[in-house]
Amino acid sequence: MSFQYRPRRSVLYVTAHEPRHIEKARKLPVDTIVFDLQESVPPQHKENGRALLIKSLENNDFGYSEKIIRINSLDSDWGMDDLRAAVSLNVDGVLFPSVESGGQLKAAIATLDELGGSHLDVMANIESPKGVLRAEEIAGASNRLSAIVMGTTDLANSLRINLTQDRTGLLTSLSMCILAARAHDRCIIDGPHFDLKNIEACEFSCRQARDLGFDGKAVIHPVQLAYTNDAFTPKGEDVKRAKMIIEAIGEAHERGRSTAVINDRLIEPSLEQWARRVIALYNQVHELGQSELIGPEK
Repeated sequence: MSFQYRPRRSVLYVTAHEPRHIEKARKLPVDTIVFDLQESVPPQHKENGRALLIKSLENNDFGYSEKIIRINSLDSDWGMDDLRAAVSLNVDGVLFPSVESGGQLKAAIATLDELGGSHLDVMANIESPKGVLRAEEIAGASNRLSAIVMGTTDLANSLRINLTQDRTGLLTSLSMCILAARAHDRCIIDGPHFDLKNIEACEFSCRQARDLGFDGKAVIHPVQLAYTNDAFTPKGEDVKRAKMIIEAIGEAHERGRSTAVINDRLIEPSLEQWARRVIALYNQVHELGQSELIGPEK
C-alpha cells in the first residue's frame, strides 16, 4: 500500500489583498497556503484583491508549499471571476467555500473544468449544519476532492454555541466530518485557532485536532505554524515504534500467525497501516527540510 500523499499539517490562510502578507508567506514553513479571496477580503476590496493576487503570483515561488486559492461563492458577484483567475494562475488547486451537498460540489467542479481547470485539485469548506449532515455525500462526490477544510467559527455560530477551549459543542460535528473523510480516503483539516497570544491554548487546540484524527489544522497567523507543524509531525520515538510493529508483524506472518506481541501488548495487522503511514509522513517532512521538532532544520 502506498502512502505517498502530500503533508498538510499546516494550512495557512493568506489575505489576497495584502501583498506584504503574500510576500512573507514565500519563506514560511507551511505545507499549504490558501490565498483567500473570500472571507478575509472586504467587499470593497474584492476586485482589487483579485488583481493584486494575480500580480503577486507572477512569481509563484513559495518553496515546497502547496498553493490553493479560496474563491468567493459561485453565486456571489465575484465567484466566477475568481474562478477564471484561479484557472489562469500557476497554482495547485481551488478551495470552494461553504459546500453543503455533493451536488453543489459536483456542479462547482464542472464549472471549474469548463473554464479549463481540470488540472486543478479541489478542496471544500464544510462550515454549516447542512454541510456537516451531508459530509459523507460531499466526501464521496468526486475523486477530484483532495481535502475537506472545516470552517469551525461559522459552524459554531450556526449551531449557536460558545467556542470553549475544549470545543465540546463542536465535537459531534467534527467527528461526523472526520468519519466521512475517512470513509472516502480524503484528507481533512481542522479549523483555525483564533487566540493568537495564548500559546497554551494554541498547543492544546493543535493536539486535540491531531488526536481527533485530523491530518492538519488551518492557521491564521505565522506565529501558530511552529505549534501546528510540531503537533502533526511524527517524532523519532513514533518512527521507532512503527518500525518495530512492521518487523513484528512480518515475523508473525512468517510463523503463520496474524498477530504479534511487543512489550506485552498485542499488535494486530491493522496497526501495520498506521506504522507505514507514520514512517511515510516522517520521511516526507524531513525531505522538506524540517526536523521532527519545531521549525526548519538548521
